[in-house]
Amino acid sequence: MNDSLVDNAATRLARHAPPATLIRPDIGVSFEFFPPANEASSEALGRNAAQLAAYGPQFVSVTYGAGGSGQDKTFDALDQLTATADLPVAGHLTCVAASKETVQGVIDDYRQRGVTRIVALRGDAPADAPAEHPDGYETAAELVAGIRARHDGDHFDISVAAYPEVHPKATSAKADMDNLKRKLDAGADRAITQFFFDTDAYLRFLEDARATGITAPIVPGIMPITKFAGICRFSERCNTSVPQWMHELFAGLDDKPEIRELVAATVAAEQCKRLMDHGVTDFHFYTMNKANLTAATCQILGVTSTPAASNKSASKAS
Repeated sequence: MNDSLVDNAATRLARHAPPATLIRPDIGVSFEFFPPANEASSEALGRNAAQLAAYGPQFVSVTYGAGGSGQDKTFDALDQLTATADLPVAGHLTCVAASKETVQGVIDDYRQRGVTRIVALRGDAPADAPAEHPDGYETAAELVAGIRARHDGDHFDISVAAYPEVHPKATSAKADMDNLKRKLDAGADRAITQFFFDTDAYLRFLEDARATGITAPIVPGIMPITKFAGICRFSERCNTSVPQWMHELFAGLDDKPEIRELVAATVAAEQCKRLMDHGVTDFHFYTMNKANLTAATCQILGVTSTPAASNKSASKAS
């Protein structure tokens, strides 16, 4: 290569700095898992949790079914995450179709396990049970108040749900926002949103929440795409819009997992970056018990990854 070509290359590089992702110690992340159904998926959960532990999550949460269904599996998963990856854990808690005594018993079980983070939800009623229990908490706001009224209520860190595109069963956007305010006024520390792909919807929702007098953090829920067709079906049930450009972008990729994962991580990271441009610093990832997509997204965002933590978790998992 002659000198003029070298000089031209140097000039171009000076004009266009190489792309780089800066480490962002100000970004906070949390991850959601669901209880594994069998031994193989339990082993996979341990591996995935160990991989994501490297990103220093503020907490990881584990879901469970309405009325306490599948509760034992949730407890097993929480124990596994604590023992395997040394992760701060949060247990989901639903009140629909359950008595106050049953709900308080679940909280006692969490406390005995050292779990003081709770994601408090009304939940969906099981198909074989009425939605309301005669001696239960009727709303998530009542559930939050019930947690805070305990003798140890101040020890709990409580998250509740928020819906940027309105809960499917809400009578109006205003009614949904008023319900969110009641939950936070009852003592919740933060809200975590349903997943969304329309970033403008979240930003409008956040602005409306602040105008309503809500000051608590509203953490965006991020869903990296695993299978696009499945996400579309799930989104329809959740009242989550899927932009047309996503249909075009993911067309034909359900049978091309390697390409789909590259595209999915990029889409999730770009969504987070746009939110970061608007001052958002915390993100809650719905992992679907698959670590690679969420880890790739965190890496693109520059979330601090600590090899020492990863090695520690891997040694516990082995």
